[in-house]
Amino acid sequence: MTPVLAALAAFAVYALGYGLYGRFLAHRVFRLDPEAVTPAHALADGVDYVPTRPQILFGHHYASITGLAPMLGPAVAVIWGWLPALLWVVLGAVLVGAVHDFSALVVSLRAKGLSVGKVAEGVIGKRARTLFLLVILFGVALAMGVFVFVIARLFSVELGPGHPGYPGAVLPSGLLMLVAVVAGWLLYRKGARLLPVIAVGFALELAFIWAGARWPTVGLDPAAWPGPTAWTLVLLGYAFLASVLPVWILLQSRDFLNSLLLYLGLALAYAGLFAGNPSFDAPALVLHPEGAPSLLPFVFIIIACGAASGFHGLVSSGTTAKQLDREPQALPIGYGAMLGESLLGLLATLACTAGFGSPELWHEHYASWSSAQGLATKIDAFIQGSTGFVTHLGVPADLASALIAMVVVSFALTTLDSATRLLRFNVEELFGGVVPLARNRYVSSVAAVAIIGFFAFYKVDGKPAALALWALFGTTNQLLAGLTLTLVTVYLRQRRWASWPTGLPAIFMMTSTLTAMWGNLRRFASGPSADPLLLGVGGVLFLLGIWLVVEAGVALVRLRPASGPEVDLAA
Repeated sequence: MTPVLAALAAFAVYALGYGLYGRFLAHRVFRLDPEAVTPAHALADGVDYVPTRPQILFGHHYASITGLAPMLGPAVAVIWGWLPALLWVVLGAVLVGAVHDFSALVVSLRAKGLSVGKVAEGVIGKRARTLFLLVILFGVALAMGVFVFVIARLFSVELGPGHPGYPGAVLPSGLLMLVAVVAGWLLYRKGARLLPVIAVGFALELAFIWAGARWPTVGLDPAAWPGPTAWTLVLLGYAFLASVLPVWILLQSRDFLNSLLLYLGLALAYAGLFAGNPSFDAPALVLHPEGAPSLLPFVFIIIACGAASGFHGLVSSGTTAKQLDREPQALPIGYGAMLGESLLGLLATLACTAGFGSPELWHEHYASWSSAQGLATKIDAFIQGSTGFVTHLGVPADLASALIAMVVVSFALTTLDSATRLLRFNVEELFGGVVPLARNRYVSSVAAVAIIGFFAFYKVDGKPAALALWALFGTTNQLLAGLTLTLVTVYLRQRRWASWPTGLPAIFMMTSTLTAMWGNLRRFASGPSADPLLLGVGGVLFLLGIWLVVEAGVALVRLRPASGPEVDLAA
């Protein structure tokens, strides 16, 4: 099979998944009600609860869930060959990831737009709520600590030894924020029409990308360009502002503009793939790469975003549910956006298996597990592979590289600001009942940024804490996905509605993730990979996951029928 045929087959699966399975979930399982009053209207406050046009909310949600992970995960997992990564990215998204995102959004809609952690209290019990929120706190803060670390180096002159950075992404990133604020003000305060505002904003965004490629350090001597520490502080300050500002003034418009950039990048990359019609440089299957863990279950852990990701459930329930105008819009936004992200994961899989130019270069890049793990290695694999596709359309390599690099940076930033907001909600839900001051959005935002900063700055054995603990993120993220699907399954069982669409993926995710966690614990306990820190923290997370499964089981045993979606799960 050629990469072009593989892409066309995937597109067909996406279309069938949305048109048949997605609609089945919406109408027959969750019974979306066009007349229901959503939290965006019932609790409208102009800051977090804001009824939003579906096309803008789709872009905001899409940009929020689409961070670095759908690009970086496949860039590692293809070491097992292109076939396992492609199958999990496509089928995992249709049957697991999109179901997870959509169901988390719907359940949150019927619980005042609260996070899945808070919803767990109404569905399973108070202990489940606390355990859920603790897992969320650790997972989101750890991931964002790494994102800050990564973006700060992308903004620097040097990404790593021997790998230049992408300082040309700084100018368009900064200017786009200003454009987004103006666009938000025009749309929400002046009632301007969407099309002209967004058309001008997107034209400016493309002009900024060109300017960034032309003057990457804005005329400064590269030696005078800020380094990673300075950019880390700037990013933390930005995350605080994005968390406390009303969602309409920055996040919605910026994320919508960024989503247009991703659409353009995806369209150009896939068009270049079809025009160039390359062959796979990688083999279809490599069972035993040097130094790599077993293909099963670790392919399901390494590739998270792009196939299935617990973080998405937090976005669906933490921010998107507070902005949805009508219940039926949950299908295109919750289910559809996940398929859109899977398109990016599919592109990353193809770019890292058919974009090298020769099998020899691919085998050199993926000679061993350790050689495929480096930050610069993963980012360069995606950027250079996608750039190779775009150049088949006649686009100059430097401009194509600047565009793809801007896609990478912009989506890392959108995930950072949305996740900081989610962490703020998490702090409020976890500590607000005990410390009333924690319910203040400025105080909770400071706490959220401080936790992220801890993971970005605090060093363990000479490495930032986030990088030292990063080996735990994949399993933590997938543990959240499995727990969210378990939560929704209990919700459906309480209503005597069909629960197999979430129950089967829940069993699959919990089984594969707990198996991987147990395998990691054995590695961390002894041998060359022994690490007391990872063993201790990983052991606690493993026990939390088991505990939550037990709590869900107890809730099912004590099952009492509920009257329907109008039941107040947040009471």
